[in-house]
Amino acid sequence: MKYLLALILLVGFIITPAFAQEIKNPTLIIESIEIPAEEFNRVLRDAPIIPLEGIHGVSWQVTIDNNLIYSNPDGNAVFKLYNSILPGTDFIEIGMGPQPDNKLWVAVQTQKEGYVVIHKNLDRGWYPDAKVIMTYTDRAGLTVNNGVRIVVTNVDIGLFAIDSYSVHGKDGSTDPPAVNSGSMEIEFLSGDPAKNKFSMYPFVLAVAIFIIVAVLLLSKKRS
Repeated sequence: MKYLLALILLVGFIITPAFAQEIKNPTLIIESIEIPAEEFNRVLRDAPIIPLEGIHGVSWQVTIDNNLIYSNPDGNAVFKLYNSILPGTDFIEIGMGPQPDNKLWVAVQTQKEGYVVIHKNLDRGWYPDAKVIMTYTDRAGLTVNNGVRIVVTNVDIGLFAIDSYSVHGKDGSTDPPAVNSGSMEIEFLSGDPAKNKFSMYPFVLAVAIFIIVAVLLLSKKRS
């Protein structure tokens, strides 16, 4: 038994390289877009829905870096994500107002609940030097971090796979431009953790250790 620890470590070193080669998840999708300022000088009805290169489902993260320069104190930058599972009905909406108030709201629309604002902060809702991060898993739901703290935690929005987006910033066609320069940078990261073969390593190692211990115990009893 005094060699048990050494054997366990040896098994770990033998198994780890084999599984490390499989660490890449075949379902991993990374996508980045940059939305120029003029795209936000539209009203909602004139905002086109733009498809993404891939469908981001199961588990995803969306990072929003807002570098827009607002020209209207009442203007907004509204970013909407659409659900490929229920097209035309379900979406997530992030609204970001101008400085110095930096208004922020998060809303979701689902077939079951309709349009619901799940977070709204009219003062210091977002921070120019930080990034707003949305995360989702099909088990834990939607969580939103405004760059300083979590403002939405594990909201159940059903199954949601992002396939497209739209942006707007004006309430009416006669409103002045909401934004005059800058851009909003968005990064999408998604994948199915269950498809990562490396995630099985702890279980394989546990089985290997159990077998070693069992063999040692049997050998000790026979001797």
